[in-house]
Amino acid sequence: MNKIKHRIGLLAFILVGLIYTLNSPVKADDPWIVYKGKKGPGKGKHIVFLAGDDEYRSEEVIPQFAKIAVVHHGFKCTVLFAINKETGEIDPSTLDNIPGLEALKTADMMVMFLRFRELPDEQMKYIIDYTNSGKPIMGLRTSTHAFNYRKHEDSPYAKYSFRSPEPKGGYGRQVLGETWAGHYGGHGRESTRGLIAKGMENHPIVKGCEDIWGPSDVYTITTLTGDSKPLIMGQVLVGMNPKDKPSLTKEPVPVAWLKTHTGTKGKTSRVFNTTMGHGDDLKSEGFRRLLVNACYWGMGMEDKISAGSKVDLVGEYNPNRIGMGRHKKGLKPSDHKL
Repeated sequence: MNKIKHRIGLLAFILVGLIYTLNSPVKADDPWIVYKGKKGPGKGKHIVFLAGDDEYRSEEVIPQFAKIAVVHHGFKCTVLFAINKETGEIDPSTLDNIPGLEALKTADMMVMFLRFRELPDEQMKYIIDYTNSGKPIMGLRTSTHAFNYRKHEDSPYAKYSFRSPEPKGGYGRQVLGETWAGHYGGHGRESTRGLIAKGMENHPIVKGCEDIWGPSDVYTITTLTGDSKPLIMGQVLVGMNPKDKPSLTKEPVPVAWLKTHTGTKGKTSRVFNTTMGHGDDLKSEGFRRLLVNACYWGMGMEDKISAGSKVDLVGEYNPNRIGMGRHKKGLKPSDHKL
């Protein structure tokens, strides 16, 4: 009898423990978030987004961009963040940790908004393997200087640093078309009006992009590499309002361009890069449409681009001010759920 009671007690203890485990509020969240599109032209395609910039609010721009692609266009989107290793929180100042990069193995497109990352070899390998796969790549704002290896200069990936002498300009110049070269417009003083480049008026990406403006300042461009073709020219405005006048001393320079990149396996990717991407740039419908259209173009889906497609913001979008350390504290990827 005592043995039976003991077994019943043990089973009860196990059952209670199991119930507690299943319902425990301290269950760890995944350090990334996956949005599954239900319907739309993008159904069946998977875009992986990388958010790792500590100045322009990529940790808010990227999840909103992904939500637009999911809700209005049906893409499946995986969003990866710079994650604090101790707290599990989104932390753009953590330069050496973006969990979940293995998702790139099943990606149909990679969208990156990175700045000065120094990822461990096992993480960086996924980015470079994808870069050599022949699949499309999109770079935003600071991705021209996505990597900066200082502590681990002996890493095989240190050559992708933005000031690498060989290959010159690292990942930015070799893959995206340019590296960091400076501010052309006045940072925080002069905004950007996007103008369609001459001869590109009929390109599918610019369909419906009638009004592109943002508080981004125009970046300096030295020489775009390879077969780069300017798509959007950045006209420097003398203030931070879309109605401000153009600067008379600064001619427009490219702020978005197209190119190809042939990787080590001989496969060629379509590349779209823009040096816009300030947190508030995404409030411009024209800029949002430019990004969404570029996703379709990258994946060879030009026939799905519509000038009137929906690119409305999804839910509330009020990014913090740009600047180091100004990101919203205490958030985890699950806080960006739909």
